[in-house]
Amino acid sequence: MPNYRRIHQPGATWFFTVALAERRNNSLLTDHIDLLRAAFRHIRHRHPFAIPAMVVLPDHLHCIWFLPPDDADYATRWRLIKGYFSRNLEVREFRSESRIKRRERGVWQRRFWTHLITDQEDYNRHMDYIHWNPVKHGLVKRTEDWPYSSFHRCVRLGIYPADWGHDDGFNMDAGE
Repeated sequence: MPNYRRIHQPGATWFFTVALAERRNNSLLTDHIDLLRAAFRHIRHRHPFAIPAMVVLPDHLHCIWFLPPDDADYATRWRLIKGYFSRNLEVREFRSESRIKRRERGVWQRRFWTHLITDQEDYNRHMDYIHWNPVKHGLVKRTEDWPYSSFHRCVRLGIYPADWGHDDGFNMDAGE
């Protein structure tokens, strides 16, 4: 059994990428956006954390979380969010023998990508990456056209101008 090493830093700021198990031609997350939102609300009520930035794409999502000062347990939060979402979906996905044996649905990839945000520049780069992602994947031509993004809230708060990313030659060179 693998022994994954994760940094445990209470009160840290984290970037995450979480993906569906079957990503090809799968729009489960955007098709069930209200259920995904309910999962986040439900878990945040019981295990608080802040989400300054998030984008939900059809088959994966990216977000930044601020954890409480005395808490480093993002893994439990993700397990609960994924579980809430999966339990409230009709079973339609393929389930391997391994998933059946573990009593897993097969909706999500078992793991997720984490990155500890280290400074303001790192934070800004990941904020931009999150909000540019729908354009990067060819889902929209302009950032503001993607409805499942915190970009709209960030514009209202004055963090981004409404036409962010429109300049010719704009290049978003951040990554997962």
